[in-house]
Amino acid sequence: MTDALITTKRLSVRAGGVRILDGVSLAIHPRQIVTLIGPNGSGKTTLLKAMLRLVRAEGEIVEKPGLKVGYVPQRFVPDPSLPITAERFLCLFAARAAAANAMERVGIAAARQRQLAALSGGELARVLLARAIAGQPDLLMLDEPLAGVDVSGEAAFYHLIAEIRDEFDCGILLVSHDLHVVMSKADRVVCLNHHVCCEGDARSVVRDPAFLELFGARGELALYPHHHDHAHALSGEAVDADR
Repeated sequence: MTDALITTKRLSVRAGGVRILDGVSLAIHPRQIVTLIGPNGSGKTTLLKAMLRLVRAEGEIVEKPGLKVGYVPQRFVPDPSLPITAERFLCLFAARAAAANAMERVGIAAARQRQLAALSGGELARVLLARAIAGQPDLLMLDEPLAGVDVSGEAAFYHLIAEIRDEFDCGILLVSHDLHVVMSKADRVVCLNHHVCCEGDARSVVRDPAFLELFGARGELALYPHHHDHAHALSGEAVDADR
């Protein structure tokens, strides 16, 4: 494939004399969900920040001309002392019509007048996703967007991400440590431990010796089927898909 949205070639990052990334080569293509997994401290967040040019890196980063990127950071904690609604927050980054459309698309429109700091974890994750898609990006980068969200909420969110991929024809790079749902939605899985240990489709990766050395038999849990004959409310509660 030669139509990559973004490619890294032998990307390395050092901090305090420690090599965090060592020669990472990676490509993200349109309509592809790439899940980046690895143990804590393996450099997953650093790789995203390097690709966004938020940290200095050695090596090469090649982008498609005019590439538009939407980004959801690993941690975002609204200041409870700052009064700002979800709608007003999004309008800081996008025109009102684009913000409204994005909120509607991710299923958070009903919460638009609520205070950002009062939203649940699942609701806040959707607001941040709405911010990321408001500009109709070619590439979405999501860094563990569901910390603190329960399993049913995760399943609904990852289903939504797959729908957005199809609608926008965008590529998605998703960082996560939650193997049980994420890998079932990925087109390609990249296992990182400062360097790329292994990559491929989920079924081949979980049988790779490098993966098994890092995760052991726990990786097999990633492949259970999750059939969506229902939808999830923002709370995570299952509801009839036709409602």
